Amino acid sequence: MTTRSIHWFREDLRLSDNPSLFEACKSGHVIPIYIHDNCSTPELGKVSRWWLHHSLAKLDKSLDGKLRIFTGDTTDILMQVITQYGVHKVFWNKVYSPEQFDLDVQVISLLSEKNILYETYNASLMWEPSQILNQSDLPYKVFTPFFKKGCLSAPEPRYPLGLPDLKMIDDVPVPPSKSLDLVGENDLNRTLGSYWSVGEDNAVSQLNMFITRGLDNYKIGRDFPSLFNVSKLSPYLHFGEISPNQVWYTVLKSNKEFGMDADKFLSELAWREFSYYLLYHFPSLPQENLQSRFNYFPWESNTENLVKWQAGITGYPIVDAGMRELMETGYMHNRLRMIVGSFLIKNLLIHWHHGRDWFWNHLADADIANNSAGWQWIAGCGADAAPFFRVFNPILQGKKFDPDGAYTKTYIPELQNLPAEYLFNPWEAPQNILDQSGIILGKDYPLPIVDLKMSRIRALKAFDHIKIDK
Repeated sequence: MTTRSIHWFREDLRLSDNPSLFEACKSGHVIPIYIHDNCSTPELGKVSRWWLHHSLAKLDKSLDGKLRIFTGDTTDILMQVITQYGVHKVFWNKVYSPEQFDLDVQVISLLSEKNILYETYNASLMWEPSQILNQSDLPYKVFTPFFKKGCLSAPEPRYPLGLPDLKMIDDVPVPPSKSLDLVGENDLNRTLGSYWSVGEDNAVSQLNMFITRGLDNYKIGRDFPSLFNVSKLSPYLHFGEISPNQVWYTVLKSNKEFGMDADKFLSELAWREFSYYLLYHFPSLPQENLQSRFNYFPWESNTENLVKWQAGITGYPIVDAGMRELMETGYMHNRLRMIVGSFLIKNLLIHWHHGRDWFWNHLADADIANNSAGWQWIAGCGADAAPFFRVFNPILQGKKFDPDGAYTKTYIPELQNLPAEYLFNPWEAPQNILDQSGIILGKDYPLPIVDLKMSRIRALKAFDHIKIDK
């Protein structure tokens, strides 16, 4: 009798370099399934739902229409398929988040009780978080020693696997929920579809395009949002349409040609590992300040300013450009993530949780580890965080990283005729310049919602309250 196995797809929506799928196919015939279980995982944001919807469709096509998609309780569905189709073994790749670890415990307990064999693998990280510890056998809290002393001193990342020898079972009927309606009646197909091509093949194409046109000058160019020196691989990595191992070794092969630029990119890829490492060792990362003194920070509640920040109408063009890029494309350049985050937290004194939630709902790469660690870094309350007294000045940031205004004017077209000299501080432009540019401040473009100097002073005074742990 042919061995029958399940490969349970999770955040590994690809065929190539998929350890669990590869081993499942070696063991015999496979039933590939995906389970949409909102009870065991955080509810996805609307842009993540759009991406997942189309990613599953692409994966199903690459599996010749044999992907079985279910909605409901994971343990119930697994047992239903195991019982109905005589499954001998279940294979899956781990997902490194607290909720998914809890789910794994439930699944393993159930399979063990029923004497069903199982195997789990790591398909989403290059290094196991549990195996990278400092000399005191404690987790690192600073990136540089984590990467240089921990990761680079550990065994090299697993070399990518090729395509599996697919042998799928044909007698498993398609469940009623074959196509998850994750998109609904909205306009995301029209807007996001013009910016993104979803799926494994497109992930590989995106990587190759980045190496061809973006890796050269990456170390410097990555901070300039109008340039092409960012990979935009983050959503593909999040959904597992490409593995970090594939990215690592592909870029490593370019090291001789691109030198320091390739090294810098690899270190940035390792920041993703660090975020998951922190989440693994500090599972409360998405909710709680890693630095407990921030529990006493005097945050302000100002719904009006929060809404203006969300809508990109703060009166600070570089901030507004970043927020409008997010709403239009489901993405935001990393330099802008730091700028808009600093503005929300330090100039508006609004809790980082509000930024976390807004990004979660609107980013294509919404990722519980990166999103949580990133916001804690900006707030100054996380591991290896930017000091709280480092307040990004949006005028200086705009002039330095978007000197010709190409990025800002793309998303703030009402300022397209304003000279670069006043683009990031239009309220300081002489009236005749505003007239010539066709701008009425307060009508065509908002006046600033806070004063930079005064809001910085207010933030530093608030920080004084928590300088000593209570």
